[in-house]
Amino acid sequence: MSNDPTDYQPPQFELDLFMAGAPERADAAGLAPRIRVSRRARRLSVRVYPDARVEVVVPPRARAREVERFIATHREWIDSKQSAALARRPAPEVFPPAVVTLSSSAESWKLHLAGGTGRLRLVQTGEPPAGILRVSGVPAPAALRAALRSWLLRMARQRLEPRVAALAARCGVRYAKVAIRRQRSRWGSCSVRGTISLNACLLFQRPEVVDYLIIHELMHVKHMNHSARFWRAVEAHCADWRSLDRELLQGWRHVPHWVFCES
Repeated sequence: MSNDPTDYQPPQFELDLFMAGAPERADAAGLAPRIRVSRRARRLSVRVYPDARVEVVVPPRARAREVERFIATHREWIDSKQSAALARRPAPEVFPPAVVTLSSSAESWKLHLAGGTGRLRLVQTGEPPAGILRVSGVPAPAALRAALRSWLLRMARQRLEPRVAALAARCGVRYAKVAIRRQRSRWGSCSVRGTISLNACLLFQRPEVVDYLIIHELMHVKHMNHSARFWRAVEAHCADWRSLDRELLQGWRHVPHWVFCES
């Protein structure tokens, strides 16, 4: 058993609150609701992720009856959000993929399993459209997913950092630095110190959508809110921001399953 206080195995009655009424849907989707105790949580909260997973965050001192009431109160909302996420979720994917396509820069990388023994290695050779990701060693799924994720982060830094610099110069904004992350629910952010954080999954979005998100975060350097002044600043540099924002909300459907899955 883990000593990490955030690791928590929920009692069966809590799981039953999720599963009652829709066990077939949850089983067919391969979903398992998760209840997580967090020292930082001050109140109960629930989140339905874009891949339809459900997570309830619970403060350490929360009582079982309180958790039960919270889930029951929000059950209709949970079901609605989960149903919508399941409807948007793409069909199951074959792993490993034959090709990895980065829509943001119109790149396609062919995955070549070269075989061999020993530790898995992924080496990028050539350039698109003839780019190849050569995988040598034992292609264990977990190791291959980890290698692809590391490659994705490197590519995101190479492709997104220059784009941030170009758009910042065009918009007349000075920022501190760029951070690249692999996040499940946030496309980007801007810190009070001017750090622009971007999700590596932006590489799977159209270039116009990526530019909108970067402009959005750059405008936060000047306006750390979503006020009318902020949106006017965004519109001054991206007239189509409304449609692009709606498209980005659906952008998770373009992210390959291997980017986050563990099995």
